[in-house]
Amino acid sequence: MHKGANLPIHHPSWKLLEAHATAMRETHLRTLFSKDVDRGQRLTANAAGLFLDFSKNRITDETMGLLCQLARESGLQAKIDAMFRGDKINTTENRAVLHTALRAPEGSTILVDGKNVVPEVHAVLTKMASFANRVRSGDWKGHTGKRIRNVVNIGIGGSDLGPVMAYEALRHYSDRELTFLFVSNVDGIDLAEATRDLDPTETLFIVSSKTFTTLETMTNAQSARDWLVNAFAGDRTSVAKHFVAVSTNSDKVSGFGIDTENMFGFWDWVGGRYSMDSAIGLSTMIAIGPDNFYEMLDGFHQMDEHYRTCPHDRNLPVIMGMLSIWYTNFFDSHAIAVLPYENYLKRFPAYLQQLTMESNGKSVTLDGEPVSYHTGPIYWGEPGTNGQHSFYQLIHQGTRLIPCDFIAFAQALTPMGRHHDILIANVLAQSEALAFGKTAEQVSAEGTPEWLVPHRVFEGNRPSNTILAQQLTPAILGALVALYEHIVFTQGAIWGVNPFDQWGVELGKALAQCILPELESVAIPELSHDSSTNNLIHKYREMR
Repeated sequence: MHKGANLPIHHPSWKLLEAHATAMRETHLRTLFSKDVDRGQRLTANAAGLFLDFSKNRITDETMGLLCQLARESGLQAKIDAMFRGDKINTTENRAVLHTALRAPEGSTILVDGKNVVPEVHAVLTKMASFANRVRSGDWKGHTGKRIRNVVNIGIGGSDLGPVMAYEALRHYSDRELTFLFVSNVDGIDLAEATRDLDPTETLFIVSSKTFTTLETMTNAQSARDWLVNAFAGDRTSVAKHFVAVSTNSDKVSGFGIDTENMFGFWDWVGGRYSMDSAIGLSTMIAIGPDNFYEMLDGFHQMDEHYRTCPHDRNLPVIMGMLSIWYTNFFDSHAIAVLPYENYLKRFPAYLQQLTMESNGKSVTLDGEPVSYHTGPIYWGEPGTNGQHSFYQLIHQGTRLIPCDFIAFAQALTPMGRHHDILIANVLAQSEALAFGKTAEQVSAEGTPEWLVPHRVFEGNRPSNTILAQQLTPAILGALVALYEHIVFTQGAIWGVNPFDQWGVELGKALAQCILPELESVAIPELSHDSSTNNLIHKYREMR
C-alpha cells in the first residue's frame, strides 16, 4: 500500500460525497423541511446534558449515511480506541495523547509505557485541592502574614486561554473575595496593567510553563518577581510565599525562588491546548473551589465516554466533526462561527481558536505527504447578541458560506426580568432566519418598493447547529470543551493529519531568538536576513 492510500480522497465514500454534494448544492433547507415534517425532531441528539439540533444543515439521511461510511473507511473508531488506550498516536513527537486521562475517575487504569497514569493524575488533583482550599480559606499567608486576595496567572497559549476562558465561564461560581487576573502577552503593558492596582502583600502569582523556559511567560514572571521583590525592599525570600509553579522543571523552578513543594506537575502526553483540566487549571480551582472543579471534570468524562462508546450516527462530536468536513471539503467553506448566547462564554470562541486551528492547521498527512484538500477551518465568533450588531450581516447576506454553532441555555444564571427570554428569542430567530431566509415574493408582499426588494431578500440555506443545555454549570462547561476536543480529533482522523503537534509555532519563535540580540546590541549588528527584515531592524533601532 502506498503512503497516501488511506487518505480520505481515496475512499469510495469521498467520491460518492462529491457526487452527492453536487445535488445538495441545489437543494434548499425550505424544501428539506417541507418534505419531512418530523425533521426538526428527528435530526437531534443528546449527550452529557447537551441537546444538539442539527436539522438546519444541508443534509439528508443519505448525506449522514455517506459521512458515517467515510468515518468507517477512515478507521475513526479504531483511532478513537487507540487514543483512549494510550497508544502513541502523536507520531511526530512519539507521545501518547491522553487529555482524557485528566478526567478519568479514580480507580481507572490507563497505561502509558506499561504504567497506570491515573493515580498520578489524582495525586496532582489532590495536591491542587489542598492548595486551593488553603488560599480560599486564608490559611495560605503572604510574606507579611496577610491572606491572599489577588491571584495572577502567568502563561501563554494553552497555559492562558484555558484558564481565562474557564474563569470567565464559571465566574458565577467563583469566590468574589478573590480577584483573578491573567497575563500572557510579552508586551509589558499586559503585566503593568494587571499589577497596577494590586497590593503585593496580598498577591499570588501562578507561573505556568512546562519547561519553565517559555520566553513570554518567563519574561513576564521575572518582571513580576522584580515588582514583588522591590515592594519588599529587595527581600528575595518573599518569592516563596507569593509564587507557585505549574511545571515539570524542578531545577528551574527552584532557581527562580519557588519552593518545589509548591510546584504542580503535568505530563508530556498532555498538549497545552488540551490542558485546562490539568494543573494548568490551578487558578480555575482556586476560583471555583475543588468541588466545582471535580464537577467540571465529570462533565468532561461524560462526553469522553459518549464519544468513545456511542454509535457514530448518534455521537455528538462525530456528527459535528463530519458536518464540518462536509462543508469544508464539499462546499468550499473556510470558516465556522461559534456563537454562544451566554455572556459568561465570551472567551469560548477565542479558546476554540487555539484548540481547533493549532490542532488541524496542517498541510501534510501523518505520513508527511502534502494534502490535496482543505483542512482546519477558521473558527471564530463572539457572544450573541453583540455579534448580531457586528458581523451577522456577512453570514446572512454575504457571498461566503459560514456554518454556525449556536450555544444557548434554558435557564439564566442571573435571572433579570425579560432579559433571558429576549436572548433566547434572538438565538432561535437567527438560526431560523439563516436557514429559511426571505424570498423576493415575501419581501414584495410586505409592500416594499420594487427597487428595494433585492436588498431585503435573504437567500437562506445557511447551515447551523444549535446546542442547548439547561444551565451553564461546571459539568456543562466540561462537556462543551470535551465536545470540541473530540470534534477536532474526528476531523484530524478523517483528514489523516496529526492534531497533536504544532511545529508551525516553532519557526517564528526560533527566529525571534535570533533577532532579539540584534535589536538589543549596542553596536550596529551584522544582519543576514532578507532586505525587508534587515531594514525593519535598522528602522526600529533608529526610532527607539
